[in-house]
Amino acid sequence: MTLAAAQAIISRVFRPTMNVGQIYVRPYGSNTPHMPIGNVLELGLEHTEQVITQANMTQLGGGVHSEVRRVQEAKIKMKIADLNLTNMARACQGTLGAVEAGTVTAEGHTAQLGGLLRLKHMSPTSVTVKKGEAAEAATEVTAAGNFEVRPEGIYLLPTAAGISNAEKLWVGYSYGAYAVMEALTAKAVELDIVFGGLNEADSGNPQIVEIFRASQGVTSALALLNSGFAALDVAGTVLMDPTKTGVGISKYYKVSST
Repeated sequence: MTLAAAQAIISRVFRPTMNVGQIYVRPYGSNTPHMPIGNVLELGLEHTEQVITQANMTQLGGGVHSEVRRVQEAKIKMKIADLNLTNMARACQGTLGAVEAGTVTAEGHTAQLGGLLRLKHMSPTSVTVKKGEAAEAATEVTAAGNFEVRPEGIYLLPTAAGISNAEKLWVGYSYGAYAVMEALTAKAVELDIVFGGLNEADSGNPQIVEIFRASQGVTSALALLNSGFAALDVAGTVLMDPTKTGVGISKYYKVSST
């Protein structure tokens, strides 16, 4: 594209905008590739400015003699629709961990009819429940009429005939590999963000926004049970990137358009 063509883009007046597109992030300061974070319903930047005025004292009626406007801060806001564990960990300041598949031979619990035995691992299979004071001498209890196996554990039926309240139970089971997010165990992340936008209101023309350094705060809410799709509402601050230098070069973010 020639310089004249680029200048023609700058002078365009008609540019209705309704963007869709992908958002990619990587830790700030990293040289790894930017990775997509999935479906994001909303992405926006908000600016707050400080206005300092000097009163006009030269005549009746007052007014403003001089004014200085300074940007106080720029905020970034996102509504993230894909609640994958990486997004959840960033939004909940959490730590991710992987648990290998394995087996448990005799996990001890105390019976309470109508209650849940929350097992140490999720989605148990090949389950056996035994009762007795010691695991070695315990006798097996049949599932029918006594308990149900659920992803979250063993639910003891209120009408269980083979189990009594306060009885010692021993659960054996297998479990598959799974991931765990431990919430509120890490500091807020700083991200290098790229938005690859496509303007549906302007022939799909691309618009790329690069936010060089932004903090991401904890989500304002984590919907666990509701009648609609869940989303993560997160916000952060656009911070100065000291690696960006030069006259007219932003230290905060850049927008490229065709």
